[in-house]
Amino acid sequence: MGADKLDTVRKLLAKAEGAATPAEAEIYTAKAVELMARHGIDAALLAAADPGSDEIGGQRIAMDDPYSAGKARLLAWTAGALQCRAVLHTASGGRVAAVTVFGFASDRERVELLYTSLLLQATSQLVRLRPPWPGESVAAYRRSWLYGFADEVHRRLAEAESRARSRAEERAERAATGGGVTLVLADRSRRVERAYAEAFPRLGRARRATYSGSGFAHGAEAGRRADLGGAAVAGGRRRALGA
Repeated sequence: MGADKLDTVRKLLAKAEGAATPAEAEIYTAKAVELMARHGIDAALLAAADPGSDEIGGQRIAMDDPYSAGKARLLAWTAGALQCRAVLHTASGGRVAAVTVFGFASDRERVELLYTSLLLQATSQLVRLRPPWPGESVAAYRRSWLYGFADEVHRRLAEAESRARSRAEERAERAATGGGVTLVLADRSRRVERAYAEAFPRLGRARRATYSGSGFAHGAEAGRRADLGGAAVAGGRRRALGA
């Protein structure tokens, strides 16, 4: 993402954090999310005009305990919403040692920016959470909370990407270049899928994630409130990865 747009996203989210009301905060947050989604479309169109400027590749990000599987799911679902694929490198006992995010460089950059912020937000809340029912496992509750958080964040990001795509298509039609945006994005998706299959030819299908705690709904509510971009990125991007 260009430095000017990144700076604008940070400023919008800083305003969201300092807003007087939740409604005002949501306005700033929505603008930041929209800007990041629009940047993804712009980067795709620029890369189509300059082949080789936006390379496909992978980035491996370590996952730390506790809740490494939940953190990995948050990263993988963020990547999926932003036109990337993800590979979970599992370890013993249901742990996830690392996640490889695979896609175009500009999309991987967006994934890293968002995941870093989301992880900071999620972990700062997790340490304070306790189940509402006596006798329920704290760990199980937190795992289900993180599942709900990741699920809701994925939904919001996918909706933002869809809106940005529709608006770009409308602008292209008005400029008498209709079809270009759709074709470019479809071609990028096919190229990522081909490269992904070549890079991981023996990869099996992931098992459907399950959870036993009662925190899913509370996590989803936190995901609805999450800042999708994170003003804290400037000071702690690398520290947050796998934190």
